Amino acid sequence: MSWNLAADSDSTEQRKILDALPALVFLEQRGLLVFANVEARRILGLQEGEWLRRPVEEVLWGLFTGTAEPRTLLKGAGKGSPFHATVPTKSGKLLPIEGTYSILNAERREAVIVAHPSRREGAPKARLTEDVLASIPEAVVIEHRSHVLYTNPAFTRMFGYSADEASGESLCELIVPETRLSEMAMLEKAVDDGERVMMETVRMTKDGELVDVSLQAAPLTLDGARAGHVYTFRDIGDRKEAEAKLQHDALHDPLTGMPNRALFQDRLSLALTRQSRRKDQRCGVLFIDLDRFKEVNDALGHAAGDALLVSVAERLRGALRPQDSAARLSGDEFAVLVENAQTSADLDIVARRVLHEMLRPFDVFGHMVQAGASIGVAMAGADYTTPELLIRDADFAMYQAKQAGGGRYEVFDRHLEVIVSSQQERERELRQVLDERRFEIWYEPIYRLDSGRLEGFESLLRWRKLDGSADSFRDLLLVAEETGLSVTLGRETLDAVCAQLNQWAVDLPRESMILTVNLTHRQFFQRDLIAHLRKTLSATGANPARLLFEVPESTLNENPDAAVAILQRMVDCEVRVAIDHFGSSLAPLNHLVRLPIDMVKLDPKLAIAATLAGRQRALLESLVRLGRTLDVQVVAQGIETAEQLRALCAMGCELGQGRLLSDALDPLEAQSAAERGRWPVPPEEIRAGSRT
Repeated sequence: MSWNLAADSDSTEQRKILDALPALVFLEQRGLLVFANVEARRILGLQEGEWLRRPVEEVLWGLFTGTAEPRTLLKGAGKGSPFHATVPTKSGKLLPIEGTYSILNAERREAVIVAHPSRREGAPKARLTEDVLASIPEAVVIEHRSHVLYTNPAFTRMFGYSADEASGESLCELIVPETRLSEMAMLEKAVDDGERVMMETVRMTKDGELVDVSLQAAPLTLDGARAGHVYTFRDIGDRKEAEAKLQHDALHDPLTGMPNRALFQDRLSLALTRQSRRKDQRCGVLFIDLDRFKEVNDALGHAAGDALLVSVAERLRGALRPQDSAARLSGDEFAVLVENAQTSADLDIVARRVLHEMLRPFDVFGHMVQAGASIGVAMAGADYTTPELLIRDADFAMYQAKQAGGGRYEVFDRHLEVIVSSQQERERELRQVLDERRFEIWYEPIYRLDSGRLEGFESLLRWRKLDGSADSFRDLLLVAEETGLSVTLGRETLDAVCAQLNQWAVDLPRESMILTVNLTHRQFFQRDLIAHLRKTLSATGANPARLLFEVPESTLNENPDAAVAILQRMVDCEVRVAIDHFGSSLAPLNHLVRLPIDMVKLDPKLAIAATLAGRQRALLESLVRLGRTLDVQVVAQGIETAEQLRALCAMGCELGQGRLLSDALDPLEAQSAAERGRWPVPPEEIRAGSRT
């Protein structure tokens, strides 16, 4: 640092800066004081010119510890040497001071002395300005021509440089990393142009560590002229760390630590962009769904399910190549992004490796469990423009693998593309039907086979086509189940059925007539099924004893323990329960003993067996007898011929429904059938063979 002590414009500017500092500043030349700033003159009671050319030893006493005589610091002092001294004020009192002495030019014997009243016991307090700067938590730096004139204690705490080490040095060289030098140059230019700059950046400590800081820079103005810069720094490391954690949590699954769907889609989008530029570097997606996760979750508890998911994530990471990445999309669904694939064979290799890892048993809390997996594979081509399309096709291929029995992988191809296109069309059609509310409930009568008396109705969905005709909802219901729309549809159906029950309770006060509602697998296992049932019964006032829910046998077989709990809560609501399609898979007959069942509805295929000989007929007869023994009503479905009806009556089957007896009826037709209360044709005529 060079100071011009001559009486010129530069010297005037420099002295204005020194006059602005909250410290005692003296300039010495050949043992004589040639300048004392405003603060020094105020403290010592000197007037302008009284200090001029006075020997240093006349003003500063005891410059070194243990010496009583005045002396110049030029003898043996080094740059930035600390000192304690005493100065006589104009009133004759002695004032202890302390500070640093720095040689500016040894050859010309020029030096600068910066001091402040000592804080030793009995010393007066420093001025308010210095106290304020010392007490604020932000680091403060005042510089002139890129050289530090002042730093407060917070600067030392933040960056590790003492005031003596920083004094006179370049701020850039002290704390600005090399990568940020251009940033610092632009910042200084903006400040020199009169701007106040606020920014978040990085600075470096004395030990070389990087610190996240919030920086404010402003021009130092003296008498209306730019004299330097004033910087303040605030450590924002904790905030940056918290922000980084929030960002990480927003893009990662909290259980497994894997990327979540949002981050996976972002990475896949970048991979598709790279593929569009380099045709030889393709990418693909593996969509993975565990085959038996629900069984583990239900049998061992949610904690075991979580532990299994963590183990799956670890195995996935171990099975992948360095350039590939995996994510947890939701529940037990995972995805893998395969990059730099030359052909679809590269995806096959990764899929086989992942499948092998998933088929090995997992140790979950000491239990060896088989999770298994179904995997769908989709290779990106030129027609894939968004991540969603590729994930959708891999998902569909996974569904095909699961439909084929699981424990395998399927590759999406043009054949599946046709199926997907058809499914998408059906889904669009379903959503349009729901949005326009072009669905309605029809009712198929259930009759007593011995007397022809109407026992009740099974509620069935129909959708109204644009030409006015009504069609079965069976195909659309499959789409609704796959997309999750069946839950909403099921709620609206229940609301409508309860309203119809109330209407018939007024018009047809027959307490024995029932109305059944079919539950799909997804509807049965929805978490708020019971809550919605209670709410609907309360809101409509429907008689729960006349409401019967049909649950497919396959749904009960999947998880009998969970089914028992759900069925018991349904019975607690005083509704009745039937097993639908009973006997379709020869499920354990102990369902009839273990589950709170009021009725079983035989699989329609068994009605055909009624007229045959052999084991199927024997099975049908056994099921009918077992129902009577356990006091469970048995309903034969799909009765189409008089021969079937006669055979079922001979076996003692109580109830039946089917085209022979009646097709599904619209609400007005069902009202008429309910008022009639019997078959349109006397049952004895049908049993006698007069109707085929």
